[in-house]
Amino acid sequence: MSMSPQETPDKPESGASGTQAPDEASELAQPEMPDSAPASNSAPGDPTRRRGLVPSRLSAVLAAVMIGAALFMGGVTLGAHIATTPGTPADQETRFGPFWDVYTLIQKEFAGSNKPSQDQLVQGAIKGMMEILNDPWSYYQPPSDFQSSLLNVGGQAEGVGVQVQLQPVDPASTISCTKIGGGCELAVVRPIPGSPADIAGVKAADVIVSVDGKSLDGLTTDQTTALIKGPKGTPVTLGLDRNGTTLKLTIVRNVFDVPQVVAKSLAGGKVAYISVSGVNDPAFQQFDAALQNAIAAGQKCLIFDLRGNLGGYVGDAGKIASEFVASGPVYWQQDANNTLTEIDATAGGHATNGAMQVVILVDGNTASAAEIVTGALHDRGVAKVMGTKTYGKGVVQEWLPLSNNFGGIHLTIARWLTPNKTWIQGKGIIPDQVVSSDGARAGTDPVVDAALVQFGFAPETGSTSSPSPSSSPSPSSSPSPSSSPIPSSSPIPSSSPIPSIVPVPSAS
Repeated sequence: MSMSPQETPDKPESGASGTQAPDEASELAQPEMPDSAPASNSAPGDPTRRRGLVPSRLSAVLAAVMIGAALFMGGVTLGAHIATTPGTPADQETRFGPFWDVYTLIQKEFAGSNKPSQDQLVQGAIKGMMEILNDPWSYYQPPSDFQSSLLNVGGQAEGVGVQVQLQPVDPASTISCTKIGGGCELAVVRPIPGSPADIAGVKAADVIVSVDGKSLDGLTTDQTTALIKGPKGTPVTLGLDRNGTTLKLTIVRNVFDVPQVVAKSLAGGKVAYISVSGVNDPAFQQFDAALQNAIAAGQKCLIFDLRGNLGGYVGDAGKIASEFVASGPVYWQQDANNTLTEIDATAGGHATNGAMQVVILVDGNTASAAEIVTGALHDRGVAKVMGTKTYGKGVVQEWLPLSNNFGGIHLTIARWLTPNKTWIQGKGIIPDQVVSSDGARAGTDPVVDAALVQFGFAPETGSTSSPSPSSSPSPSSSPSPSSSPIPSSSPIPSSSPIPSIVPVPSAS
């Protein structure tokens, strides 16, 4: 798996709304980096080839053990930096003297009960350097976490592979569920196709009543997912209620590919629906095929669902946007020297003639690279945006694996701006029409219904809530900040190491 040098991971805040009901959880993590990192031949200084991941939170990560699940994938690039100064440079000996003094003293004199190893001391020093940057997107990850982030960013996850939702047992009930029991249940929204749960026979609408024989009454969704999570190769037994029949399924956790695209036809075949869950090469390839199929079928309306898309590679965001934009900017990138570079569409897009009407669906978990796609299509007049405000991650990170299996770092190396030069950091993209899916039960989707109505078709999902008729203007363009520091956001989890000679993906 080769990657290019820059990355921008994002982590959505815990309160961000998801694509489904508020308490829905997903065992797979996308993400921050976001998937298995696509190959990149980009040179470190070529912004047009940088990959980026965008932040976005998949409700809750259930059976996936990947820390990357919570990470945002937006504006990410990968870099391979091999130590160029294996020892302290002669001209830096005075400056590093205190460091070596402390390091030596701890090794020789520390008499505490938990004496750190030499590797732990060095890792702690690296972590401290990243923390002093006071940037939520720049941080150190130990080996296992960094590896998980890279796995996530390439479209894979580790665990069982189910999405669940906490909901009232009685569909007519209006109670607010925070824990299992007392009229509330944890239902499977769907097993991820091809995941261990899917292979074992878990079905949508199954109710999870126990994990390894332990009753779930009184537990929260997060507490339950913690029981289901676990490393590859380990078993977990789920007690299920399926339409009144009790059964137990033992599932062996494993690494599995996460389908990046779901495509179907609505309105009697007149409307194409394509949902994209990550921004990486597999997602682009699958989206490209689904879009061509829609065009071949003569469909003139497209619902492009980016809800819950945490982001991924910046370069792949540009490729997806180029499916609809024939030429000109799809985003701008501003480096550490405040140099602003226009990133133009690549030729060959399949829907650049304007014959297809497009509505993009977004929410608070649409982040980073997914926001690049949204901003590009909106600013270029290709699509109308519907849903709720996006996450708001406008920076790009470089992911750098460290030598000696020491893990890796995520380092903010650039800002990205929409074609109109709007910097969305901390602000997000406000939809043209605000529609929320909060409170919707599994099987209903008021946002999709609102998009169908926008195209002139009847709702299909049976949702009873009516979309807000008000339209909200998109954020006005603002010049890119030239010298102000990047605003802080919620902190991001760390990841795990990769051999230093392997290039790492960047994310945003």
